[in-house]
Amino acid sequence: MTETLLDTAFAAMQAAPDDDTARLRFYDRLAGSELFLMLAEEPVGENITPEIFEVQDAKFVLVFDLEERMTQFAGRAVPYAALPGRALAQMLAGQGIGMALNPEVAPSEILLPPEAITWLVGTLDNAPEEREARPERLAAPRNLPQVLLEALDSKLATTAGLARSAYLAEVTYEGGGIGHVLGFVGALEGAERALAGAINEALIFSGLEAGALDVTFVKDSDPLAAELARVALRFDLPEPEKPAEIKQVAPGSDPDKPPLLY
Repeated sequence: MTETLLDTAFAAMQAAPDDDTARLRFYDRLAGSELFLMLAEEPVGENITPEIFEVQDAKFVLVFDLEERMTQFAGRAVPYAALPGRALAQMLAGQGIGMALNPEVAPSEILLPPEAITWLVGTLDNAPEEREARPERLAAPRNLPQVLLEALDSKLATTAGLARSAYLAEVTYEGGGIGHVLGFVGALEGAERALAGAINEALIFSGLEAGALDVTFVKDSDPLAAELARVALRFDLPEPEKPAEIKQVAPGSDPDKPPLLY
């Protein structure tokens, strides 16, 4: 069966049990993955009833990162709900229920107790703070840890369609403050909170202590956009997948595919 990104992150965590960064990357991948929650019965409107089992007085829902893994575990087609890992964690938080991820069907098989779910939700709830500052000078980014660059690259890959590109630069603010800023260009209206949250998660899950990164949103006509393009490190964000075009062809109109006669 195909190895998933969650399998890869889990293997890295298992290979380095004392590496906090590897552990954080696994939880970051879990939060950002689409997960399939096995249900005890078909959904009724917006109400779902997860399949729950108990292990040593702890309750767990059954969760899989591939639909075929869920079917393999159950041995048959079963009702399910597909939702992001972060949404599932928020749904379970405070209920004393953990996640059984890929039980018996994948190398990333693991029981995540309720305490781990509570920690994950608390980590995800660390929203970025808003503030105002005026950039005075931009320059190429310097002395940034490779782990942060990799975390940014991975997180930006999940923001398809929310913005056209992002630029990472060193910034000097009026008053002398120096830091780094990630500027989004061509962001969709209303996507600012989601993009800022994604970068905040990248910073949190990179494992860097006291790390900070400012996020700003720039219009194409803003002189700051041209300055970012000149000096900054550019990230091209993926475009959303276009739906397949369905072309109606009249029978007999394609000379290479004549109509069948019966």
